[in-house]
Amino acid sequence: MKLKFTLLYLSLGFFLCFGCSSNSQMDNDAEDMEIKGNTDGDDSTTPNGSFLKILSLGDSYTIGESVCETCRFPEQLKDSIIEKIGNPDVELKVVARTGWTTGVLKDAIDKQPISEDYNLVTLLIGVNNQYQSVSFDVFEKEFPELVSKAIAFAKGNLKNVIVVSIPDYAFTPFGNGNDLISKDIDKYNSFIENYCNQNSITYIYITDITRQGLDQPDLVASDGLHPSTLAYTQFVSRMLPAALEKIGFTNE
Repeated sequence: MKLKFTLLYLSLGFFLCFGCSSNSQMDNDAEDMEIKGNTDGDDSTTPNGSFLKILSLGDSYTIGESVCETCRFPEQLKDSIIEKIGNPDVELKVVARTGWTTGVLKDAIDKQPISEDYNLVTLLIGVNNQYQSVSFDVFEKEFPELVSKAIAFAKGNLKNVIVVSIPDYAFTPFGNGNDLISKDIDKYNSFIENYCNQNSITYIYITDITRQGLDQPDLVASDGLHPSTLAYTQFVSRMLPAALEKIGFTNE
């Protein structure tokens, strides 16, 4: 029985959010892209009476590895919006997989039809670039390209986009408090934040929530690596005010 448990845990390590995707090799020949989009957008959104569309792009933190489908943050965000605006007509599309780097996400987006009429688009990506030791230069090139794609999907309106910071897996049993991981995550998040600030894109910082994982085990999923349902709930608490503003909801 002890041997069986050991083998199961080792298998989990190979299935991580960060590793093991056979598709993790990125396309380094993609053209450079500049931020394209406007801040006017489509004013047709009326949350109390119209159909709303949400698109979430990312990796295992978006797909919700090791939590139930309705427990991941995009689903919780959708449910919170529905509860707040009193309109059940909200559609969610998630484009994310465990192990995806920026390059693999770009490739996945290019291989499937995604409409350009979303009221809200979220982007959370980069941890697998760090874990797989992909050159940081690649992230610096591909992250802006993904933001440009997100803007295009959001009716060409950058105000309809939310970029979420990368969680810190050092504060999990798997990460075991490794300070080098945290320093890397800080480097990625610093680039993301600066880029968003320079381009007037909403950036939501949730990394500090995940850095309580060793002191508060309830914030870590059962796999000992990914955020738990509770952690995602806390993510959504920070995201919801910005999301409501972007879809045009007011309490008036």
